[in-house]
Amino acid sequence: MKSEDTPFEGGPMDGRVLPVLLGITGHPPKTYRIPVPDPHGGPPTVLVYRRVPRTPGTPGSRTGLTRRWKYEYAPEGPQPRRLNWPWSKPEATPRSKPEATPRSKPEDTDG
Repeated sequence: MKSEDTPFEGGPMDGRVLPVLLGITGHPPKTYRIPVPDPHGGPPTVLVYRRVPRTPGTPGSRTGLTRRWKYEYAPEGPQPRRLNWPWSKPEATPRSKPEATPRSKPEDTDG
């Protein structure tokens, strides 16, 4: 498998460059988790980094795609993720107050 030297910014890994394995598409993973063992034998702390473009796409380029990535520290941790199936309904949102009168056809005033 291919790997790419990827810089890390922010957090304890700031300034370090690590080789990160690339996926089938040639991109590194969207999030990179680094488990740090607890010195007292407790549960490990997990550092979370999110993938961001190293340099934004060039405005004059045809596709504007990014080929190089870096990781930025995400102190809030991983974002909750939910599977989005094509047949699933979106999450329910609270409706606004119902109108005082229901919508109906305008009354016939000619008759």
